[in-house]
Amino acid sequence: QVQLVESGGGLVQAGGSLRLSCAASGSMFRIYDMAWYRQAPGKQRELVAAITSGGSTNYQDSVKGRFTISRDNAKNTVYLQMNSLKPEDTAVYYCNAAIRRALVVNTGNYWGQGTQVTVSS
Repeated sequence: QVQLVESGGGLVQAGGSLRLSCAASGSMFRIYDMAWYRQAPGKQRELVAAITSGGSTNYQDSVKGRFTISRDNAKNTVYLQMNSLKPEDTAVYYCNAAIRRALVVNTGNYWGQGTQVTVSS
């Protein structure tokens, strides 16, 4: 069984910083793309940032220059460094990963349980 466990959320004032972590555990053959999504109350879940296994990244326009996604393949962990936070960044942040559990098993799409980020004005 594969699990994604997030940590690092919390309450921060506008202009502050937080670092989210997401560790994948369980029986895994390979982890492909990893990403962070977020969902604010009453809104659809949206992609914040993504990173390939080779380290290529892409970001939602609203977070470019403020957020940085990175990963440590040896630790099966993806990070999201969030700087210059704004109240509109308030949401539940979810980790997502494409993982193949074994060579003969199809790649599956896995989600973490979510971590709350609240930015006060």
